[in-house]
Amino acid sequence: MTHLPTIVPVPVLQGLRPRCSEANCKVVSNTPVNGEYRLLVLEAPEAILDCQPGQFFQLLCPAPEGEHPFLRRPMSIYGYDKAAGRLEFLYKVTGAGTRGLATLAPGDGFNVLGPLGQGFSMQDDWQNLMLVARGVGLATLAPLARMAQEKGRKLTAICSARRPDLAMSVDLFESYGAEVIIVHDEDGSSAPEALRPLIEARIAETGVDAFYTCGSSRLLRLLQDIGARHGIPGEIAMEQQMACGLGMCQACVRNFRVGDRIIQRRVCREGPVFPISEAI
Repeated sequence: MTHLPTIVPVPVLQGLRPRCSEANCKVVSNTPVNGEYRLLVLEAPEAILDCQPGQFFQLLCPAPEGEHPFLRRPMSIYGYDKAAGRLEFLYKVTGAGTRGLATLAPGDGFNVLGPLGQGFSMQDDWQNLMLVARGVGLATLAPLARMAQEKGRKLTAICSARRPDLAMSVDLFESYGAEVIIVHDEDGSSAPEALRPLIEARIAETGVDAFYTCGSSRLLRLLQDIGARHGIPGEIAMEQQMACGLGMCQACVRNFRVGDRIIQRRVCREGPVFPISEAI
């Protein structure tokens, strides 16, 4: 195995994560998974693989020709394996940073900072779980599916996409024992008015103890409404533009509703995972 440089610890505030680290990794592969997304697999040191589902890394993207990404890019963890020394990211090429990611080839070095943020939780009485997400938001929830399997929980994953062939992580979720339901825009099955009776039927038939989602505002509003009616809690991984990723720059502050108050929290620091009921 290639020798990797010494890890540089980055201190964080007491009471959150004990530390994160900056490390140089090595690219194992960087391949398309469908017409829109690519999977980046890195050989990573053990010190940065003490991760939780829902956390993210700040990636130092290479500069594509003629472009100059100024800041690191935050990206949620798609997969991590401490024993194998592997770290994975699923991404869509949309801007200068991800265009730079797409130029990485096997053997290239790649600098990452993390893991960052607060990940998902899974309370003991949350036995029947429902995951509802769309597009690359499903990447954030992939490690959660593995955690559900490890804890012996029952998981239903509703995977939404523009077309059936763009549904993400279906095989991976199934490998973790999840029942996967694919919905998409072409037949209208992904619309909130179609998802509502589907979710309500599952609640009536088998029960749902908790919801998990990521990114989509319309899915958040749907799960908030259903959750409030049935008393079902849940968590959401919020998507937000970030600069430092460490909580210092305040660029990712969002409003949250806690009781009858509106408060501000940093998505990178107090999140990116928050209670569904508090997200706005």
